[in-house]
Amino acid sequence: MMKLNLPWWCVSLTLSPLTIYAAEDSAGLAKQLSNPVANLISVPFQLNVDDNVGPNKGTRTLLNVQPVVPLSLNNDTNIISRTILPFTTQSDVTGKGENQTGIGDIVQSFFYSPKAPTESGLIWGFGPVLLLPTGSESVLSGRKWGAGPTGVVLKQSGPWTFGTLANHIWDYAGQNDRKHVNATFIQPFLSYTTADAISYGLNTESTYDWTQSEWSVPINLTVSKVTKIGDQVVQFGGGLRYWAHTPDNVGPEDWGIRFNVTLLFPQ
Repeated sequence: MMKLNLPWWCVSLTLSPLTIYAAEDSAGLAKQLSNPVANLISVPFQLNVDDNVGPNKGTRTLLNVQPVVPLSLNNDTNIISRTILPFTTQSDVTGKGENQTGIGDIVQSFFYSPKAPTESGLIWGFGPVLLLPTGSESVLSGRKWGAGPTGVVLKQSGPWTFGTLANHIWDYAGQNDRKHVNATFIQPFLSYTTADAISYGLNTESTYDWTQSEWSVPINLTVSKVTKIGDQVVQFGGGLRYWAHTPDNVGPEDWGIRFNVTLLFPQ
């Protein structure tokens, strides 16, 4: 049975009753959110709750704040800044009766991306990814500086969006007594957006640790809806995640849940 011990900052995601967003471009905004390099400023708050973490079957609640900001280089290309800032609350993960709450390490990506798809309809972006050791507690941080390449390629056809985002990070500095970072992240994704701005999504967020020769493979199934609260356009969503594979006695097991709240700032 999954325990939902949500910390105080999860309460901030509870918002007042919604006013349905009936603008004609609501479905268009929903479809843009399926594109990691869309020309759209957004601030997603992604909440993950996982149980059975580690040998003591602990619980981890992870809130990822993930602002996406496109910066125009010229009439044809953008630089897309994507930041992942994690906030973690966990209990019984590092030891029975032990609890931690704090900030984790930031992952910062920059994608060079054309504003228009190719003639064949492909949308793509590539650039660097950086790992910043910003963790507030030792157990929430690798204490390593890292860098590597990142890229995304996708296609949008009618209501469908499908593609893959990937990166690889090597550490180049940090505490010598901490584990080396040599990890590949692969995220194939598929989504279907209706005329009512409802999006159904399926993805995996797989990581291969080359140092430990281990996979972590969560599979996420989500449903989300673009609407409006006052003058603020927002997308709400949620769903289930299943851990198809995790390292023994380290990762979560079985099922978890995910909630999403994304603030949109159409230009």
